[in-house]
Amino acid sequence: MQQLVLASQSPRRRELLERAGFEFLVASVQISEIPNENLNLEEQIRQLAQDKAKALIESGKLPKKQGFLVLASDTVVVLDGRILGKPDSVSVNEVYLRQLSGRKHSVITSICLWDLDSGRVVLDHDVAYVTFRQLSEDEIHAYAVSGEGLDKAGGYGIQGMAGAFVANVSGSMDTIVGLPVALVERVLKENGWNVSRRKLP
Repeated sequence: MQQLVLASQSPRRRELLERAGFEFLVASVQISEIPNENLNLEEQIRQLAQDKAKALIESGKLPKKQGFLVLASDTVVVLDGRILGKPDSVSVNEVYLRQLSGRKHSVITSICLWDLDSGRVVLDHDVAYVTFRQLSEDEIHAYAVSGEGLDKAGGYGIQGMAGAFVANVSGSMDTIVGLPVALVERVLKENGWNVSRRKLP
């Protein structure tokens, strides 16, 4: 039995894992989330997840004992082949929302599972699609100044107030929120990783 370690401070990712019945530790370190543009889009996103796992492992934050399986993840919003990251200001958040208004975009979430005992690393990702209805300038401004989107890829959180902007979703909601749990389950099974779980009611 292995101990799953979530390399993220995201409350959304913690909630998704908890809801699925996983028992896990939480530990993370800050890294630069600037994609490597020498890679293709999927490779960039997978690399970001691997960088998060690697940074935690090299930080010395984890106790020196066997049986740790580190899970890291990264989510990006992609419009016209371009990544919309986390806006660094209200004005940038408004720009992102104007670009997304009335249009379909993709949300890609990568995962990295890193077995500390064997050194095995598995990278994968899942893609979902979100279509926004046409947004008014008042809606865009009100949402941006609320601050809800400032720490989120693409400048919005579908599980929050921005859910009202969504006209259509195709794919896993977990992927859009920040962690494709079904993909995590599949990778665990394919690699024979047995992690601690609690009994769901």
